[in-house]
Amino acid sequence: MGRLLADSPYAHLTAKVKGGGGLRMYKRNRMIVTNPVVSRKDPTFNTTTYEWAPAGLNQTLAMQYMELIPDKQRPVSGTGGALERRRQLFSQLPVYDNDPMKCQSLTTEEEISSMLLFVKHYKQEVLGVGEVALPGEGGALREAAIQRTAKEAKDRSNSDKKDSLEHQGHDSTNNSSAPASGPTNGTDGSAKTEYRCSGCLREVAKESPAVYAERAGYNNTLWHPTCFKCSECGLGCVDLVYFWSNQKLFCGRHYCQTVWPRCSGCDELIFCPSFHTSKDGQTWHHEHYCCWKCGQHLDTPCQH
Repeated sequence: MGRLLADSPYAHLTAKVKGGGGLRMYKRNRMIVTNPVVSRKDPTFNTTTYEWAPAGLNQTLAMQYMELIPDKQRPVSGTGGALERRRQLFSQLPVYDNDPMKCQSLTTEEEISSMLLFVKHYKQEVLGVGEVALPGEGGALREAAIQRTAKEAKDRSNSDKKDSLEHQGHDSTNNSSAPASGPTNGTDGSAKTEYRCSGCLREVAKESPAVYAERAGYNNTLWHPTCFKCSECGLGCVDLVYFWSNQKLFCGRHYCQTVWPRCSGCDELIFCPSFHTSKDGQTWHHEHYCCWKCGQHLDTPCQH
């Protein structure tokens, strides 16, 4: 996950690994909840550890969010929900969809270059991480995003300026303008009395946490936590990581498949110009369209 979010507007959700040569690690926002258990004897404490919780929330709002998630999907450590989360991380965000070093089927420099350009594009234009807030707080999220972007731009400018001074030995001037912003009072700019989920179109209660997606805009677009899911497979976007394309939410797997075909044999994206398409519409690398036991071409009957 750290590699996926690196070099994207969401790199602040990662941290550099000490001695890792720039490698970034995903900050999972683990949450530990401790509740006292009152008895006649000395009080004891019941501790619940969530392997993931939405970033930037106080524990009260985070717990409200968790209570809206079905029990079997809550990522409580040591439960089926935590195991399911890990499964979905591997399924929705396969590492070979963002790291050429993990791909076994890239055979030419052109294929590697195509993948690198594809990954760079979706990190900057499509990839996002949902944010949790109460309905009507989209303005505050937008303001925070603007400030974060401005800070990152300033840091890059200062770094470039420093490099220029070191290499050229003279001053350089950098002019920048702050991005235009909407209302900055922490609201959506209007006294709305009703908010509707962009998924199910039903009302979202004002006191109930909702999910916002920066790529979709903060004004009137929000989801119930259980409605923040891939438009293709219908599964909830794991850790609120989404891909926004054609005004739709996708998980990573299914967004990538809208751009490049996926091999039904090795599960990697196909970046080569020539590949096999079977009668049922499945796509394959030519070398993978075969029996996995004997290697016989699938159009030729074999004993397996």
